Amino acid sequence: MDASAARTHAMHAVLIEDDERLAKLTKRYLEGHDVVVDWFADGRTGLEQVLRIRPDIVLLDLQLPQLDGVAVCRELRSRSDVPILMITARVEEADRVLGLELGADDYIPKPCSARELLGRMRAHVRRARGHVGPEPLAISVGGLTLDPSSLSAVLHGQSLSLTSHEFMLLRVLAERAGRVLSREQLLYALRGNAEETFDRSIDVQISRLRQKLGDDSRNPRLLKTVRGVGYMLALEQRDGRS
Repeated sequence: MDASAARTHAMHAVLIEDDERLAKLTKRYLEGHDVVVDWFADGRTGLEQVLRIRPDIVLLDLQLPQLDGVAVCRELRSRSDVPILMITARVEEADRVLGLELGADDYIPKPCSARELLGRMRAHVRRARGHVGPEPLAISVGGLTLDPSSLSAVLHGQSLSLTSHEFMLLRVLAERAGRVLSREQLLYALRGNAEETFDRSIDVQISRLRQKLGDDSRNPRLLKTVRGVGYMLALEQRDGRS
């Protein structure tokens, strides 16, 4: 493979971070591991460049000049399915939950391990690009059909607009439809580690999925909550007209 072909398959990240020292250290480490990094120090410029460049992943700080990370995340998610990984010194659960509710795919606190950051980036980009290997089979559960090869989902003939992370969570549930999965089992299936995040992250992702599935959060028909245990995708699903 020639150099130009290798660059074609390299991960391309946009880092939006106003701490110059941290940004340069992060950029240097990632570029030493075959990641192309474009760095922007304010939210407004970062947002404009993400929409122009169309990177594989966005690394986003919350506390930014001109346009804060919350506003950047909200605008990006309304216009793009690019994976968004929030990196911030804010430690309050409310801040983390807000980021996830706005559409961020993951959250990692400062200071963070560069190796962990790279590992999470690779996992999200791998999911967004789809797995390399034999063409995966479509998954059908009631009126829901998932196509892993294109990361597309259809419910009762209507296409669903899902981020790559939302698709992967729904896929895990669909592959085990009718079984109750705990938060820890879902985290492990998605990341290979159930100890590196906070409990409510899965709750937030489930809430977002329910909204996109048109499921009533007070009386869900598709994504059911088993109190004190976890979540389950129902085997038999009916649309609202039946």
